[in-house]
Amino acid sequence: MSHSPRIRTVLSCTLLVAALGVGTTACGSDGHPLSAKPYDAAGQIAFNSPAGSKKADPDKPLEVTAQGEDGRITDVTATDALGRYVGGELAADGARWHSTAPLAADAHYTVRVSTEDEDGAPGRKVMTFDTDAPAKKKRLDVTFGPESGKYGVGQPVTAELSAKVKGKKARSLVERALKVETQPSTDGAWHWVDSKTLHYRPKEYWPAGTSIAVRSNLEGIKVGEKLWGGDAKPLKLTIGDRLEAVTDAGSHYMTVYRNGEEINSMPVTTGKPGYSTRNGVKVVLGKEYSVRMTSASIGSSDFYDKMVYYATRVTDSGEYVHAAPWSVGSQGYANTSHGCTGMSTDDAAWFFDTVRRGDIVKVVNSEGADMDPFGNGFGDWNVGWKQWRKGSELLAGAKEGPAAVDAARLRPQV
Repeated sequence: MSHSPRIRTVLSCTLLVAALGVGTTACGSDGHPLSAKPYDAAGQIAFNSPAGSKKADPDKPLEVTAQGEDGRITDVTATDALGRYVGGELAADGARWHSTAPLAADAHYTVRVSTEDEDGAPGRKVMTFDTDAPAKKKRLDVTFGPESGKYGVGQPVTAELSAKVKGKKARSLVERALKVETQPSTDGAWHWVDSKTLHYRPKEYWPAGTSIAVRSNLEGIKVGEKLWGGDAKPLKLTIGDRLEAVTDAGSHYMTVYRNGEEINSMPVTTGKPGYSTRNGVKVVLGKEYSVRMTSASIGSSDFYDKMVYYATRVTDSGEYVHAAPWSVGSQGYANTSHGCTGMSTDDAAWFFDTVRRGDIVKVVNSEGADMDPFGNGFGDWNVGWKQWRKGSELLAGAKEGPAAVDAARLRPQV
């Protein structure tokens, strides 16, 4: 069937107004197709949902088609009870709409269809249906981290999956469903650390004062064979001031900056030869007032067993910034530790009271190896942005910038 433009309808309205010499309210007079109450389009469309109380198969796409030659579909929106939109595609001639995103299992959907007849009069039809629960399924739950609270500008968002996810299609679906919304708006990307772990960060450190809300739209969505999306507790984070501590192992000093302004500089000692402190950006993982450190904990041949105080942890393997009163004579002059950054008790107490989880501790000019990106705390910032994006199934190979934003973000789809 042919669908001529509706220009003639608009022109006739304009001519009517001119002929009657009245205001624009003439366009709202009874009988005009553009102002008419939408008619029931039930007889104009067909819908492939099961009849009666039967439930739809979530593995099958949703389809709405126009019937007859006296009308066409102009818009279709399908949402579930959680407010998630189903992505879809409408044919250019308005004859057919079909879903392009998966339906959730065991969910209730509302479908709103808009049509127009050959005279341009609008039609509406609202339909509902339920999807069936899979007979056998394994749940893919998501645990976001860290726990809700206030953090420094270097804190990545993490997502731990309850089952392995492999394959580009499945990983893309999961990644698209893990939503990170920030205020102010900040572009970022997920990076697959392994088949069960993702990290999210922006290109640069988080802007000070950023609010971050994280949620999952995976519930009920089929991810793979017998694997369906499960629960995820939403997460909210706030970011504090930009606090960075830069340790220069060559000059034996640590300089601390808040929002770009220097607020302290302290003499330190770092790892001696054979135990050189790792270079690179680290993130504060936590603080402990007292920690027992022994040579056995790092496999050192040099025996030691000490209680240290004001200990700020920066790696999972036991690297701290802490009080080292026994090495005050070397602080500012030589590196004598087994890898930690040692300072006076007063300086360590100040540092302990000043930093929070997520703050940046950067080591430069050490003879040590580079900080690992993953597996020993948060070394995420040691990965360049281009390489980081390659760890995303959605952004790998895409051009950076607004054009690379996934169109699915325009609506809260899965």
